[in-house]
Amino acid sequence: MAILETRNLKKYYGRVRALDDVSIDVDAGELLAVIGPSGSGKTTFLRSIAGFVKLDAGHVYIEGKDITELPPEKRDVSMFFQNYALWPHMTVFDNVAYGLKLRKMPKEEIEKRVHDVLKLLDIEELVDRKPSQLSGGQQQRVALARAIVVKPKVLLLDEPLSNLDAKIRLRIRFEIKALQQKLNLPTVYVTHDQEEALSIADKVAVMHEGKVLQLGTPEEVYKSPVNFFVADFIGTNCVLTLKVLDGRVKIGNKIFEVSSKETARMVVRSDEAEVLEARAEPGKDGLRIPGEIKGKLYMGSKYRYEIRIEESEDALFVNSGESFKIGEKITVFVPDGSYFVY
Repeated sequence: MAILETRNLKKYYGRVRALDDVSIDVDAGELLAVIGPSGSGKTTFLRSIAGFVKLDAGHVYIEGKDITELPPEKRDVSMFFQNYALWPHMTVFDNVAYGLKLRKMPKEEIEKRVHDVLKLLDIEELVDRKPSQLSGGQQQRVALARAIVVKPKVLLLDEPLSNLDAKIRLRIRFEIKALQQKLNLPTVYVTHDQEEALSIADKVAVMHEGKVLQLGTPEEVYKSPVNFFVADFIGTNCVLTLKVLDGRVKIGNKIFEVSSKETARMVVRSDEAEVLEARAEPGKDGLRIPGEIKGKLYMGSKYRYEIRIEESEDALFVNSGESFKIGEKITVFVPDGSYFVY
């Protein structure tokens, strides 16, 4: 059952369409990740659900109730802000209790809820500290505690891990997903980090210029992109421009029929490609592109190669654990399902 429904949301800033007919459902316990480049509309979408953006058209429903005209404090949603927005003069307890006090809850209930959520997030020992005495990861947990302590019907997360270093982000991904599932909270999670989105989401929405270009499971969005933009945006890719002759393009051992008249574009998942010796047979189906090593960088566990091919002026950039010499003839092997032609 959809707890959150958005229907035909539109928001314009002059000629800019920040939201252009956006309709998405989020079920109970489901985590929707919204990704896209800067200016794609993802944060506007989040803020429109929270009530911080006045829509030009469309409706937002929670549990079937139209909340479009309600102020933020009446919507029964919690929003986690990118900068955490903790009160610097307040203790952890008071920061987390703030929303409960605004709701005029009894003191005993406030104390119980705050201590319960601090225990859930394993930060009970921080209860009397102020934000300046906390690490970035600790501040992140306090902000998350404040968001969930009010028991919202929908949780909104705006770039929740962007201020943390890479190692902490990897660990906290697991923690956020486990917590969200434990609380059975429908969650909208905005991030610019594609790997983060794919790893924790139940559904992914790819936005561009105010539109949702594709909505599906992480596997669907990654393996079956609906257009060139989605294919190029998701994953680590190289784009090759190919010449069209008689409605076809030829590259390596493959020929593709295309609707383009002059050029077509191939998106190659470069992290799934392999660099092989020129005459090597990979023993599985895929695209085999003869090429020549033009550049080589040592990356520690792997080398990064710049590879020139006959069919395109664009280079392929592929990592490999094997060492090849500059000028050496090689074959780039790309498994079926790891390249797309548009």
